[in-house]
Amino acid sequence: MRIFHVLPGAVHETGALPTELAPRSFVWIACGRREFELEQGHIQSTLHALHSVTLVDLHVSDLLNNQLPSHFDYTSQYDILVFRRLAAGHSETDLAHPGQVLTQHIKRGGPPVLRRIDTSPVGFAVFDRVLVTVHPAGCTVLEQYASRLLAAASAASRAAGVNLPSGPADLMLRIVNQMVDGYLDLRRELTRQLDHWQAELLHPSTRFNNWGSLLDARISLHHLDEICEDQRAAIQDWIEALSGWEVIEGSASDHFGGHRGLELLKVRSRDVLEHIERVVHNVRRLEQNAETAVQMHFSAQSNRTNDIMRTLTALTAIFLPLNLIAGIFGMNFEFIPLLHKESGFWWAMGSMTLTAVVLSVLFWRKRYLARTGER
Repeated sequence: MRIFHVLPGAVHETGALPTELAPRSFVWIACGRREFELEQGHIQSTLHALHSVTLVDLHVSDLLNNQLPSHFDYTSQYDILVFRRLAAGHSETDLAHPGQVLTQHIKRGGPPVLRRIDTSPVGFAVFDRVLVTVHPAGCTVLEQYASRLLAAASAASRAAGVNLPSGPADLMLRIVNQMVDGYLDLRRELTRQLDHWQAELLHPSTRFNNWGSLLDARISLHHLDEICEDQRAAIQDWIEALSGWEVIEGSASDHFGGHRGLELLKVRSRDVLEHIERVVHNVRRLEQNAETAVQMHFSAQSNRTNDIMRTLTALTAIFLPLNLIAGIFGMNFEFIPLLHKESGFWWAMGSMTLTAVVLSVLFWRKRYLARTGER
């Protein structure tokens, strides 16, 4: 468990849960799912001491559930956001041991980059002056943003214009934005893998046999599409709830800078939604590209088969007259013209050769013997 006190212009990390907060400050309590399960009594006591309210049992179950889809819920005292991440890594939990790291990786099909995408949920409980986050075990998002938050509090960062989060909601949106951008870093490798498969599917001399992985990739992309849709719905619900917030200038609950701070919070929320929509667009484009590549592969295979059948048909048509001439002179009649003449054989061979040449030239001019790519 990591605990951060965020004050105007300063951030301090402590090892103990707070009992009171300084004016215009808030606290970020970040813990793993297993830690939250074990320490929820102390966390609930802290929330009661700071806000005179605790998390309801259903929301505690949501934060502990590692299979929950992205969704948003609220009460009159706090908001709950569960957001499934799209980050590099393996799913680290199972239903029997929530929050514990698996010693064996879950086997999934598809390209390697899809097998490395972890879609474990991250839970956020947003109070007026407290943010509780429940992360998967070994969550890199927590470590990266904690380091960024501590670095942003330095004097050099403040001089460079780096702003600290204005409140728990602002901090939550920044973490969610980093989680969304984590997928944007993975899309280049995923696009490269699918482009490689497309090249194999469309190469005329390659026999593509990796259909199982391609099918797994399409299933995984469809699963990512569903996850992104849940993410977008959750953020849209958050934005709708945010529009109902009221600010009293100068009050103790005005921890995000008055009406201007609330407007900036709405702007950041819409920015997060725009990033999610970009991820949705990218996932759907990759899914469509995979489907298009398969269709183009079978179209190319059909065209190659048509070319082969057209060539075989033309060659059969060339040899049909030759078989006719050979069949006529092979009849068991006693009197056949040219049959008993010395030049009869050469007349027959000449007529057969002339017929074959004329038909070959005719079929070549009609492109019956040409490949489709040479047109």
